[in-house]
Amino acid sequence: MIASPLTAQVLFRVGPLPITAPVVVTWGLMAALTLASVLATRKLRLDPGPGQAAVELVVTSVQGQIRETLQTDPAPYLPFLATLFIFIASANLLALIPGLEPPTAHLETDAALAVIVFFAVHYFGVRVRGLGGYLADFAKPTWIMLPLNLLSEVTRTFSLMVRLFGNIMSGVFVIGIVLSLVGLLVPIPFMALELLTGLIQAYIFTVLAMVFIGGAVGQTRPKK
Repeated sequence: MIASPLTAQVLFRVGPLPITAPVVVTWGLMAALTLASVLATRKLRLDPGPGQAAVELVVTSVQGQIRETLQTDPAPYLPFLATLFIFIASANLLALIPGLEPPTAHLETDAALAVIVFFAVHYFGVRVRGLGGYLADFAKPTWIMLPLNLLSEVTRTFSLMVRLFGNIMSGVFVIGIVLSLVGLLVPIPFMALELLTGLIQAYIFTVLAMVFIGGAVGQTRPKK
């Protein structure tokens, strides 16, 4: 029987606070990514090894995307956006490991990621434009638009959460159903599709975060 994607197994409690399986997996993933980043950047060389080359590829790719999207120096936004992409991509790919379920297949993880993006957008907007200049935009083109502009901040955050949750959860659900019906080897094509889907969803989530930040700092340019 396949568990509901809206529920999570409680492994233990810290006082009244339940610690679920997705939380423990998230902690393990954070520890693994931290260790991997330390090992990959411990001895940087002009002639990079495989680990350093992989890190440089991710960093330069995110830098290029930030520069193209925001039309500005990517340095202030790179740590947040690159970390966001690496974490989501890694979490999504946990679906390929037997016995592990990606934390992004659970609504609470995606809600936390969307909330982080929500606050990051306002942080960058205030830092670049000042508190007064940033808040004034919510009353443009007229103050009548203020409630709608505020509502749009909430709805797009909700959309960000639901998009990631729906795509990752559905992939895990399909693989689980096929595994229960036909065994281990047949779902290999589905797992390859899940690999592609996980990377694409991490990319889409990160690019949308860039667009939201660009709107907040006033530096996105519409493409013709």
